[in-house]
Amino acid sequence: MQLQRLYSFARKAIDEYKLIQEGDHIAVGISGGKDSLTLLYALQGLRRFYPKHFTLSAVTVDLGFEDFNLTPIQELCRELSVPYEIVRSDIYHILFEVRKEPNPCSLCAKMRKGALNEIVKKMGCNKVAYAHHMDDIIETMLLSLIFEGRFYSFSPKTYLDRMDLTVIRPLMFVNEADIIGFQNKYALPVVKGRCPVDGHTKRQYAKELVQKLNQENPGAKERMFHAILNGDLKGWPERTICRSSDRKKRTL
Repeated sequence: MQLQRLYSFARKAIDEYKLIQEGDHIAVGISGGKDSLTLLYALQGLRRFYPKHFTLSAVTVDLGFEDFNLTPIQELCRELSVPYEIVRSDIYHILFEVRKEPNPCSLCAKMRKGALNEIVKKMGCNKVAYAHHMDDIIETMLLSLIFEGRFYSFSPKTYLDRMDLTVIRPLMFVNEADIIGFQNKYALPVVKGRCPVDGHTKRQYAKELVQKLNQENPGAKERMFHAILNGDLKGWPERTICRSSDRKKRTL
């Protein structure tokens, strides 16, 4: 995937769900993986020409994994002129050595988001950008259907009233396959922690299920995604679809 295509997908989400307003200070949550680094490239590029001016910062919550060297991320942020903060934590120690959690994903996500939101507020940011993409949205919907009995997926934009912070997801129209292609084309400096349960989670099950359904029924993934977009889900903002003539007038 070329940069221009990435910008186009990100801008589609930003425009249709009004994710960015004039004067926003947005923190990009950097896990070290391909998704968050792709998001960093997208917002940094859009910042140069998007009509609404915004400030960008990057933040990583270090969970405490061994050999989690963030030097390549620091160098990338310097190259992109994006301020970068690292929050050290004992989340790994608490989950795997103290509590010995057999199913740690939910609690890990809650603790990680809590640490991220706290530092983001201290930095003066009013928004935090997560790197969830199209596949994440579909997988979340399937997990909700299978294990909770409800039709749900996370919203493109969520206001956290207790934190006075807005979460945005500008990569929602991007396929994971395109992100993998972007990672390879631009040699993203991916840094991943060695999570003991990686590849053995319910989300991995949902990912493999989506792949199987799409292989057996070509186009199923896209249809599921559009069902979510048109599902009038609780908490989702109103969508503003731009006319094709309007898009042609815009320049990236």
